[in-house]
Amino acid sequence: MSLREALDSGRFAITTEVGPLKGTDTSEILEVAEILSGKVDGVNVTDQQSAVMRLGSLATCAILVEKGLDPVFQITCRDRNRIALQSDLLSASVLGIKSVLVISGDFPTLGDHIDAKDVYDLDSEQLIWTINRMNEGYDLAGNELQGKTDLLIGAVVKPVSDTEESFELQLAMMEKKISVGARFFQTQAVYDVDAFEQFMRRAEQFRVPVLAGVIPLKSAGMARYMNKNVSGVFVPESMIADMAKAKDKTAKGLQVTARLINDLKDLCRGIHMMAIGWEKKVPEILELANLA
Repeated sequence: MSLREALDSGRFAITTEVGPLKGTDTSEILEVAEILSGKVDGVNVTDQQSAVMRLGSLATCAILVEKGLDPVFQITCRDRNRIALQSDLLSASVLGIKSVLVISGDFPTLGDHIDAKDVYDLDSEQLIWTINRMNEGYDLAGNELQGKTDLLIGAVVKPVSDTEESFELQLAMMEKKISVGARFFQTQAVYDVDAFEQFMRRAEQFRVPVLAGVIPLKSAGMARYMNKNVSGVFVPESMIADMAKAKDKTAKGLQVTARLINDLKDLCRGIHMMAIGWEKKVPEILELANLA
């Protein structure tokens, strides 16, 4: 079942993501594709994640289509002007890619080419509007397309905020993205179930599928790092303590992640697992969470 079919049917959707490597070796992507086949509804392909130059998302998505998976083409506003963005979206459609996730993209100064010039010709809301317009058969300049796109448009939202003002801003941005064409959302990593429930009580008014972001914990140190350095991510102390006292960190990390998914799954329409190096363990996590 594709991601669109899962969302349209109301079934609990499962997506994960892969990050292309820096180079032309695609063996890792092919291996992960084999492992994920039949296990998930969609596979996000990151687009120059963390502003680090890698193999392109578009080419990697095409590989996943050939392997029978349903890729979600992540496209950032950072690296292309409106001409290149629209051209890549047409190319994605021709290559059989059915879903796209729009993100702004990290600043180049955070990546491995710090002197690169950012573009940001369109912001995320403008790009969502553009894709919706292309689905209707027209480009951003109003020219009619010779064959329109049919892309399922996704966006991102941060459900856990440090302040009430930030929380309200996220809801306002979510509503705006829906108004210009977003049809599903994937969230930043969630560990605080109570805070996520509070967000979902407000977000349910929008009546669009929300997939809760999950990053498997590998250690207590990883959890503390995210608490200190990643805005909007809060790992509860009880979870950190659970990881710290475990002798087998990997087994405990898998168990904690499965338990977290079980706590979240009644609050949302799906999960988006950002495995970050544990892509091959995704089926095991799903098995532990009774989602296989």
